[in-house]
Amino acid sequence: MSEHPINTQRLWNSLMEMGEIGATDAGGCCRLALTELDRQGRDLFVRWCLDAGCDIRIDRIGNIYARRPGTDPDALPISTGSHLDTQPTGGKFDGIYGCLAGLEVIRALNDEAIQTRRPVEVVIWTNEEGSRFAPAMVASGVYSGKFSLDYALNQTDAQGIRLGDALQAIGYDGDLEVGACTFGKFFELHIEQGPVLEREKEDIGVVTGVLGMRWYDVTVKGVCAHAGPTPMSYRRDALGATARMISALIEMAADRAEEDGRCTIGELDIPKGSRNVIPGDLNFTLDLRNASLDGLEAMEQHARSLIDRIATDAGVEVTLECIWDSPPTVFDAACVDAVEQAVASSGCSYRRMTSGAGHDAVNISAVAPTSMIFVPSVGGISHNESEYSTPEQIGRGARILYEVMKNEAQNA
Repeated sequence: MSEHPINTQRLWNSLMEMGEIGATDAGGCCRLALTELDRQGRDLFVRWCLDAGCDIRIDRIGNIYARRPGTDPDALPISTGSHLDTQPTGGKFDGIYGCLAGLEVIRALNDEAIQTRRPVEVVIWTNEEGSRFAPAMVASGVYSGKFSLDYALNQTDAQGIRLGDALQAIGYDGDLEVGACTFGKFFELHIEQGPVLEREKEDIGVVTGVLGMRWYDVTVKGVCAHAGPTPMSYRRDALGATARMISALIEMAADRAEEDGRCTIGELDIPKGSRNVIPGDLNFTLDLRNASLDGLEAMEQHARSLIDRIATDAGVEVTLECIWDSPPTVFDAACVDAVEQAVASSGCSYRRMTSGAGHDAVNISAVAPTSMIFVPSVGGISHNESEYSTPEQIGRGARILYEVMKNEAQNA
C-alpha cells in the first residue's frame, strides 16, 4: 500500500493545524466542549469540508454532518467520525484523528475522481469527553435515543452554564432534528488509548466491541476527631476505611483480568481535611468495567459486599450510587469483518480486540451497523498532553478506513 490515495502528510498537517487551537505549553490541547476554542475548531473543520465539496448540516444538539454526495440519492451514507472536544489536559489525537481521517478519505476520493454510489459522510459528535458537561457521549446518546434532547440541553457545567446556552453562544445550535441523518453503516477510527497494540507489535486493532462500564459516587461518613488524643482502636476513620476499600476493590479487579475486569478510583476528596484531624467525611469515585454483562453485575455485587463489610468493621457509613451505566457493546459482525478484510488485504498485522474506553460508536451501534478501527498509542498514553501516534501509524489507519468506506459505499 505504498502508493495509496490517502495523503499521510496532508492528514498529519491537518492534525497539527487543528492542534494549534487550544494548544498547551506541554504540547497537548485544551479544547473543551462548546467553548470559544471549540467553535474555532468546528469552524476550521467545516471550512475544510466545504472546500472538499461536502454538504454541511447541523442538528439541534450541535452534531455536524459533512456529506460527500453519492450517485444514488436514496442510498443511506457510509459514515465515520468522532469528536473535536478534548480533556482539560488532552492530546492532539483523541477523537480529532477520527474526524480528520474521515475528511482525508473524502479528499482522497476527490483526488482519485471516484464517485461512490452511496454518500460518504463525516460526523462530529458534540461533548464526547464529558469533561465540561456530564455525561460523556451525550450528543451521540441523544442521536441514538439514549437521552432526550431536553435532558442534554439542560445539563450544566461547573459554572452553572447550560449546555443549550453554550451551544447557542458558539453558533452551533442547528435546526436539523437529531436523528434525521440516518446511516447505512458507521465506522469510527481512533487511537487505541492503551498499550496493547504497541506491546503486541500489531499495526491495527479490529475492534469487536466495548467493555461494559459503570460509574459510582461513593460517600463515606465516619467521625472527625483530634489526631492526637484519639487512640487507633476508638477511631471511626473515613480515610482509613476507604484505603482498605480501595485496596480490596483493585485486588478484586486483578482477579478478573481474564474477563477484562477493571477497577479505577479516579477521584478522592476530603471536604474538610486538616493535617491533625481524623477524616470524618470523604467522597470517592469508582469505575468498574467488564467484557460481559454477567461479569459486570458480579463485580458490582462483589464491590458492594466488600465495601459494606469494611464499613461495618471500621464503624463508618457508606452510600454507593451508580451514576452511569453503559452495558457491554458487541459491534456488528459484518462491519467487523469488513474492517478485518481490509486490514488483511493491506498486509498490516492486526488483532481483534475489545475497547476498554467508551466511544460515540457505542451509542451509534444501537441504531446502525457499527464497528471501530484502532491504531497504536505510543506508550499507551492518552487523555494526556504527551499523547502521540506516529505519522506512519496515523496514515496506516486512514488507509484502512479509506478502503472500508470506499468498498462499502460502492456496494449495493
